[in-house]
Amino acid sequence: MLNALEIVTTVIVGLMVGVEFSVAFVINPILDALPDDSSQRGRSHGGRMLGAVMPVWYIGSLVLVAVWAIAGWHHDGAGLVVTAGALLILSVIMSILLLVPINNQGKTWTPENRPDDWKEQMNRWDRFHYVRVGVIIAAFALLVTALA
Repeated sequence: MLNALEIVTTVIVGLMVGVEFSVAFVINPILDALPDDSSQRGRSHGGRMLGAVMPVWYIGSLVLVAVWAIAGWHHDGAGLVVTAGALLILSVIMSILLLVPINNQGKTWTPENRPDDWKEQMNRWDRFHYVRVGVIIAAFALLVTALA
């Protein structure tokens, strides 16, 4: 049963990492290459769509990692799993304190009501997001290593 939990957790965290990596290095660069209104509209739509699903994914991943850490406490790799969990906690804290406030504003913007500095705010979100992606990649790598 522990093996199934390890695999399911690693796959779910890995998929989350893939989505966030894609947002950072594929989706947002594509949107940023579009004319201003299209870029902003795409980011607002993405903020609404992913803003609804990602909190569940982040918390669900953290819960799965916590269950793995508890269930596998006396097994090899437990320290790696605990460290991965700590990194996921850090990613949730970063999200709540840094990214969500910007996202909550951005998802309501239209070309008519967006602030003059909307691009700077999106660039700030992107910088925080790059760091968060690095944190969750590190957590994923630890989980994969714990499987070995």
